[in-house]
Amino acid sequence: MSKRHDAVFDDVLAGLGETDKPGRDRSGTRFLKRSTTMAEQVAGERQEKVLRLVDPDSCVMWAGHNRAYDLLTPQNCRDLIDGILSQGKQEFPAIVRRLRPAQDGQGPEFEVICGARRHFAVSWLRANNYPQFRYLVEERVMTDEEAFRLADIENRDREDISDLERARDYAKAVEAYYQGKQNLMAERLQVSAGWLSRYLQLAKLDDRIVSAFASLRDVKELHARQLKPLMASEQGRAAILQEADRICAEQKLAEVPVAKVLSRLKSAATPPKQRNVADKVYRQNEGQAAVQMRSRGNRIQLEFDKGLDDDALRRALEQFIADRKTGKS
Repeated sequence: MSKRHDAVFDDVLAGLGETDKPGRDRSGTRFLKRSTTMAEQVAGERQEKVLRLVDPDSCVMWAGHNRAYDLLTPQNCRDLIDGILSQGKQEFPAIVRRLRPAQDGQGPEFEVICGARRHFAVSWLRANNYPQFRYLVEERVMTDEEAFRLADIENRDREDISDLERARDYAKAVEAYYQGKQNLMAERLQVSAGWLSRYLQLAKLDDRIVSAFASLRDVKELHARQLKPLMASEQGRAAILQEADRICAEQKLAEVPVAKVLSRLKSAATPPKQRNVADKVYRQNEGQAAVQMRSRGNRIQLEFDKGLDDDALRRALEQFIADRKTGKS
């Protein structure tokens, strides 16, 4: 927009003093730009933001940050590190809050609301032969609840934040900012109550089960949903936790795939199916086709091959009737 106004102003001045072109006074253009900016601010059409380039060591993660900073590595931040190197700078500012006045040199100056990966990437570059990079931040004033919603909006669809990280963040927030009221929190986040409830359920997943997975990033909301009914009974819960402990020990020796972990946990709480064994078998001679009897509560089920001849079937039924009379069947 500023270039457009400069062009308009230059057209107005055109021909008013060609001899003055080389030394044209640009004060008029600057005044027009300043006036336009002030008008846009008054009209609410323009917002000024103050961006700062700071030493990442002057920043700490906000206690309510929804990302596990200790899980960040050069490998899972490689795309961001390479992007900063390619562009020669950090393109998008992190959002921070001020912790202390700039002139007070005691302790961190900012806390990071959004931008943990950017903080890690710049810190890593500075520690690995690129000291010229600094951390680009935008300072804002906001409440903790506003900070929580801002961080959630920025990171909700990002795949590099695990379901479990998000779930634990929601579990803390519902108590800290919404008096334990899930419906109120869902309304403020503009999500469905059912969607939020599933993540809050994931946050309750026993740590022993989480430890059965190679990484907490592997634990999905769907896993908690599938295990919940199997853990409804004390017997099922105990069986799953015992299996989780066994898997956890195995993970220290060699990684157990996610699908295998989930399968074993579910199987632990599911009793093996009873083999469909006959209660009694009636046959004339060994190796001959037989009639099998199975009890089903108050009912008796007789099964035989459709090719069994009439005499063999008759003798088997006679044996069955004789056993009924004597109480053997």
